[in-house]
Amino acid sequence: MMFQAVSSLLLLSLFSVGQGNSKNVISVSNGCEWGVWGPVEMCPDGSRARGFSLKVEKFQWFADDTSLNGIRLHCVSSKNGKYSIKSTEGDWGSWTSTVWCRTGFLIAFSLRAENRLLHSDDHTAANNIMFKCSDQSVIKGSGNPWGTYGCWSESCRYGICGIQTSVEPNQEDGDDTALNNVQFSCCSN
Repeated sequence: MMFQAVSSLLLLSLFSVGQGNSKNVISVSNGCEWGVWGPVEMCPDGSRARGFSLKVEKFQWFADDTSLNGIRLHCVSSKNGKYSIKSTEGDWGSWTSTVWCRTGFLIAFSLRAENRLLHSDDHTAANNIMFKCSDQSVIKGSGNPWGTYGCWSESCRYGICGIQTSVEPNQEDGDDTALNNVQFSCCSN
């Protein structure tokens, strides 16, 4: 009986330790499903993301809208200075100005997305993003207004250090959505 109690306690403590160390990627549940995941890109060692910029296609009136096409993280450290990273990006739009945390670094995000529309042949998927900074301020991108913001992701204790995007390839004559989803890697310390 004592052996079972000790075994159960040991197993429970190992499970708890494993769960505590497993959260190195943050994501949200409202991303869309049409994309293909690109490579994970990481900030240089010792740096973390303090700002971001977006690649956005503005409203196309009577043509196909893609809206958000890319996200670029701007990593900062005293050793490496400033360095930009991005994962896969769509073909359309142009890069916005960088939005910076006043102090601190990026720790969490919320994605604005337009999920499958029942009576539309022009889906846009992801449209904008906002980040929470380590000083608890919120900074927002200059994306398009379609869709809604979902819940906030969990927070990265030491900041965001990596990015991976899901982007739908060019559909030629079909409906293009470009960036559909994103997840971020947490810094380890």
